[in-house]
Amino acid sequence: MAEENKSEQTTENNVVEGANPDDTKAATKKPDADATSVEAADDKKANEPVAKGKKDADKPAAKKPAADKKPAAKKKAKPPKLEDKPFNEFMEQHYLPSLKEAMAKEGIDELSLEFAKRKIEVMGQSDNDDYWQVQGEWEEAGEGQRQFNIAFLDEDIKGQKVFTLTANGAKPSTIEQFMGDERRITLGLMVLYTIQRLNGQKWLTRN
Repeated sequence: MAEENKSEQTTENNVVEGANPDDTKAATKKPDADATSVEAADDKKANEPVAKGKKDADKPAAKKPAADKKPAAKKKAKPPKLEDKPFNEFMEQHYLPSLKEAMAKEGIDELSLEFAKRKIEVMGQSDNDDYWQVQGEWEEAGEGQRQFNIAFLDEDIKGQKVFTLTANGAKPSTIEQFMGDERRITLGLMVLYTIQRLNGQKWLTRN
């Protein structure tokens, strides 16, 4: 009996005073719910692809291909200038008609104009070469026949040109440059120079 009492007393001495007997039980601790959630979240992040860096985020979005633009309408080619036409075409279709019209305004209605290759005839000079020439002739009452020639030595309106004139079939006594100082050669200027030269000779009725 004395040993049993001693054993019980020892047991009682091991119990903390005021403690709940259930607290002394070594129960298995349950896993913390919050800790479980954190671990799951970490696992999820580990399985996700790595996000692109800031540089990729800053890159501008790829531009969409622009819609096909309509081709610009082609400008109509400007017709060539009269002076750029072939030499013979310009002379026959433009210069001769324009000169005849200008001479008619000066009172010369019965004007004969020819454009042909011929020799340059000048008194005291001989030249066996033929050159394209404009030859104009008309009869002046009381004065007889009048004639002028413009020779194109280079078969080009911008090339060298010479001028002669005569009356009543005689050979010209002089030969002179025609439009020699004029750099810009146009149809209008060619007609104007011809009229001025004949006016200088006082061959036109208005003088």
